[in-house]
Amino acid sequence: MGLLVLATLARGPRHGYGLVEELRDVSDGAFDLAEGTVYPALYRLEAAGLLSSSWSHVSGRRRRVYRLTRRGRSELAKERREWRQFADTMMEVVA
Repeated sequence: MGLLVLATLARGPRHGYGLVEELRDVSDGAFDLAEGTVYPALYRLEAAGLLSSSWSHVSGRRRRVYRLTRRGRSELAKERREWRQFADTMMEVVA
Protein backbone atom coordinates (compact mmCIF):
# COMPACT_ATOMS: atom_id res chain seq x y z
CA MET A 1 0.00 0.00 0.00
CA GLY A 2 2.97 2.29 0.53
CA LEU A 3 3.56 2.70 -3.20
CA LEU A 4 -0.10 3.63 -3.77
CA VAL A 5 -0.04 6.21 -0.99
CA LEU A 6 3.26 7.74 -2.12
CA ALA A 7 2.16 7.89 -5.76
CA THR A 8 -1.15 9.51 -4.84
CA LEU A 9 0.54 12.12 -2.65
CA ALA A 10 2.98 12.87 -5.50
CA ARG A 11 -0.04 14.49 -7.19
CA GLY A 12 -0.29 16.92 -4.27
CA PRO A 13 -0.88 17.16 -0.52
CA ARG A 14 -4.02 15.44 0.78
CA HIS A 15 -5.76 14.64 4.03
CA GLY A 16 -6.51 10.96 4.65
CA TYR A 17 -10.03 10.87 3.25
CA GLY A 18 -8.97 13.02 0.28
CA LEU A 19 -6.26 10.48 -0.44
CA VAL A 20 -8.83 7.65 -0.37
CA GLU A 21 -11.08 9.60 -2.78
CA GLU A 22 -8.22 10.45 -5.16
CA LEU A 23 -7.01 6.86 -5.26
CA ARG A 24 -10.56 5.63 -5.94
CA ASP A 25 -11.06 8.21 -8.70
CA VAL A 26 -7.71 7.68 -10.42
CA SER A 27 -8.18 3.89 -10.40
CA ASP A 28 -11.81 4.05 -11.62
CA GLY A 29 -12.89 2.43 -8.37
CA ALA A 30 -10.41 -0.46 -8.45
CA PHE A 31 -8.77 0.82 -5.26
CA ASP A 32 -11.65 1.65 -2.94
CA LEU A 33 -9.78 1.44 0.35
CA ALA A 34 -11.31 1.76 3.78
CA GLU A 35 -10.01 4.76 5.70
CA GLY A 36 -9.06 2.39 8.51
CA THR A 37 -6.46 0.78 6.27
CA VAL A 38 -5.02 4.05 4.96
CA TYR A 39 -4.34 5.89 8.24
CA PRO A 40 -1.96 3.25 9.65
CA ALA A 41 -0.02 3.41 6.36
CA LEU A 42 0.13 7.22 6.58
CA TYR A 43 1.41 7.06 10.17
CA ARG A 44 4.01 4.43 9.25
CA LEU A 45 5.25 6.40 6.23
CA GLU A 46 5.46 9.58 8.28
CA ALA A 47 7.41 7.80 11.03
CA ALA A 48 9.82 6.57 8.34
CA GLY A 49 10.41 10.16 7.20
CA LEU A 50 8.73 9.66 3.81
CA LEU A 51 5.83 12.01 4.60
CA SER A 52 5.33 15.15 6.61
CA SER A 53 2.03 16.44 7.90
CA SER A 54 0.42 19.58 9.21
CA TRP A 55 -3.00 20.58 10.45
CA SER A 56 -5.34 22.63 8.28
CA HIS A 57 -8.88 23.92 8.66
CA VAL A 58 -11.34 23.15 5.87
CA SER A 59 -15.00 24.17 6.17
CA GLY A 60 -14.57 24.54 9.91
CA ARG A 61 -13.07 21.06 10.25
CA ARG A 62 -9.54 20.35 11.38
CA ARG A 63 -7.71 17.94 9.08
CA ARG A 64 -4.21 16.55 8.97
CA VAL A 65 -2.69 17.10 5.54
CA TYR A 66 0.10 14.81 4.33
CA ARG A 67 2.77 15.57 1.74
CA LEU A 68 5.84 13.81 0.40
CA THR A 69 9.22 14.70 1.79
CA ARG A 70 12.37 14.72 -0.34
CA ARG A 71 13.12 11.27 1.05
CA GLY A 72 9.57 10.20 0.14
CA ARG A 73 10.08 11.29 -3.48
CA SER A 74 13.30 9.29 -3.66
CA GLU A 75 11.57 6.25 -2.18
CA LEU A 76 8.70 6.63 -4.66
CA ALA A 77 11.16 6.68 -7.59
CA LYS A 78 12.85 3.54 -6.24
CA GLU A 79 9.54 1.72 -5.70
CA ARG A 80 8.32 2.68 -9.19
CA ARG A 81 11.49 1.20 -10.73
CA GLU A 82 11.02 -2.00 -8.72
CA TRP A 83 7.34 -2.20 -9.70
CA ARG A 84 8.14 -1.74 -13.40
CA GLN A 85 10.78 -4.47 -13.22
CA PHE A 86 8.31 -6.80 -11.48
CA ALA A 87 5.54 -6.02 -14.01
CA ASP A 88 7.90 -6.53 -16.96
CA THR A 89 9.05 -9.88 -15.56
CA MET A 90 5.45 -10.97 -14.98
CA MET A 91 4.57 -10.09 -18.59
CA GLU A 92 7.47 -12.19 -19.82
CA VAL A 93 6.16 -15.16 -17.85
CA VAL A 94 2.44 -14.87 -18.54
CA ALA A 95 2.48 -13.54 -22.12
